[in-house]
Amino acid sequence: MDIRFLPHNIHLEDPGLFSSRDPNLQHLRKQLLIHRSELLDLLPRHNPGIYTISGGRQIGKTTLLKQWMNELLESGVAPECIIYFTGELIDDHHSLVRLFTDILNERQTADLSYILLDEVTYIKDWDKGIKYLADAGMLENVALLITGSDLVIIKEALMYFPGRRGTADTVDFHLYPLSFLEAVSLNGQIAADEIERLISSDIEPDDLLINKLYDEFDSYLAHGGFLTAMNDMAMRRSILPATFSTYNDWIRGDMLKRHKQEHYLREILGAIVKRYGSQVTWNALSRDLSIDHPHTVSDYVSLLESMDAVFIQPALLEDKLAAAPKKARKLIFSDPFIFHAVRAWLNPCQDPFDQQVVPALNNSDWAARLTEACVVTHYRRKFPTYYIKAEGEIDIAYIDKNRFWPVEIKWTKQLRPKELKQISKYPNSLILTRSKQIGKIRDIPTMPLPLALLRLCSS
Repeated sequence: MDIRFLPHNIHLEDPGLFSSRDPNLQHLRKQLLIHRSELLDLLPRHNPGIYTISGGRQIGKTTLLKQWMNELLESGVAPECIIYFTGELIDDHHSLVRLFTDILNERQTADLSYILLDEVTYIKDWDKGIKYLADAGMLENVALLITGSDLVIIKEALMYFPGRRGTADTVDFHLYPLSFLEAVSLNGQIAADEIERLISSDIEPDDLLINKLYDEFDSYLAHGGFLTAMNDMAMRRSILPATFSTYNDWIRGDMLKRHKQEHYLREILGAIVKRYGSQVTWNALSRDLSIDHPHTVSDYVSLLESMDAVFIQPALLEDKLAAAPKKARKLIFSDPFIFHAVRAWLNPCQDPFDQQVVPALNNSDWAARLTEACVVTHYRRKFPTYYIKAEGEIDIAYIDKNRFWPVEIKWTKQLRPKELKQISKYPNSLILTRSKQIGKIRDIPTMPLPLALLRLCSS
């Protein structure tokens, strides 16, 4: 094996030392909160094929791969059948083919091999290399797991692999930051049996338990399920400035790698923050910026979406259950912590947590915007998610079972009758409120928002 990859393949020297000497697993052991993703139970164990894990940077894809390697070893898979490569050290598809050819030719077993190719988008024309290897029959007894942080590039490239992906029911996976339920479970402030009681839809939670859940939601609006931020808060009750820098640096770095202008990026991110949760058009955004053409704004935002940093929420065409292409969109960050990290870059300060995050969460307007965005992005993990704009506005319309389901978010202490005008038209609507009791408003079911979010994650 190329010696550059040996630090990540310690199991080839001594499988018993892998969990203690691998650099990613070493770092993981130092954390107070250690998460095991459910994806580990879904990844291939017996089926050859080409599999993908996509998701934004710094959310733990590499650590997930190392955890999977360790579990494969513990399950009895021979060490020589597991190989890890990082795309950062592979120049192009020619180098990729040579590496794979050498490794597969050295294989002395008929057992299934597991090859993990991390951050594949660093490799120029990587898809050509994978296609060549597949067409040459070299991947017939290989479970090839590819990760990448550019969702669009991976999705488009894999369209050229029909019939080469394998026979497994699921071949593409998406890794998100921890959901609200995963974060609550990991924090340990609410016991597992208490979480089960909260999730049970026929049980009204007691005051003490619902108050603990609201405290967890307040924390989630700060750390957003990003494990580094969660560990900072668990150990220091704050988030380190370096943690903010790590996450905003990857956004800037990936955009610069795509030959985008940093000053344009700053303007567009600033515009998203300024109009957070509001309807916008590319034309309206471009008029407020130094960028001349709306297409440039659209291009930058689409790239941010492909990096899983931004979610573009379109309006719904109710009769077609599809996006309304001519209506304005809402631009929100894919996670509360990304919002905080971006603000820390746009408005540098010595302590972003105390000087920006805490004041934002204590501000009723910003707390409401962040809450709405958090709920929207949780729904979009599971369903096609839109908003409705008619006589009034409805925050979420998600598609399930060939119909849309309207959800209104009211993170305020009082509801005015005119705010319910639109959602009252739909018999299957739901209102998520700041109230800590389940109830009804004008015959519309209401539910405490953190409780609804917990149950959404468990469904």
